[in-house]
Amino acid sequence: MKVGAENTKKTALAVGLFIVALFLVIRMISSGEPAATAPANASTAVPAAPGGRHTTPRRSVRTAQKPTGGPITPSLDPRLHLNELQATETTEYTGNGRNIFLAQANDVVIEKPVAPVITQKTPPPPPPVYTPPPPPPIEIKFFGFATSQGVKKVFLSKDGDVFVASEGDIVSRRYKIVKINANNIEVLDVLNNNRQTIPLSAS
Repeated sequence: MKVGAENTKKTALAVGLFIVALFLVIRMISSGEPAATAPANASTAVPAAPGGRHTTPRRSVRTAQKPTGGPITPSLDPRLHLNELQATETTEYTGNGRNIFLAQANDVVIEKPVAPVITQKTPPPPPPVYTPPPPPPIEIKFFGFATSQGVKKVFLSKDGDVFVASEGDIVSRRYKIVKINANNIEVLDVLNNNRQTIPLSAS
């Protein structure tokens, strides 16, 4: 190994590191903000740190300044103004002539609430009771009778037709002779289950 070549490499490496460090310092200085200047009216100056190093000055606490002869806000003025106090004492209230204890024409009249009239609803009428129509009358006439061998027979007519029947017979396919009496007969309408008594007529 050669000593001269080794020294040359170390020297080149040191030069390269120096150039990089110099570049970083220049970049830091160029990007940094300027130091804040102290106010001209500052009462005390911040001493420099030993060694020539620059230190950031501390922010001083500002104290409230007393007013120096400027205008005073009325709401914050602690002084007593006698002239204004005397003006308020001599003011007399005259009013507008309205008596607050009597109702006036321009007063708002509050109407009393009127209760709604409750009308009783009449119940609906009950539904009509269904009554079946009366059965149709039996349209036969009883105008005579006769007895033959102990069997009573009656003579009936309907719409110009004459019928001869005894008890239990059905006339005109509808009327059944239930019972034969001396002056009337009992007839049953088999279609409507209607039973009627037909008297003896002269015609």
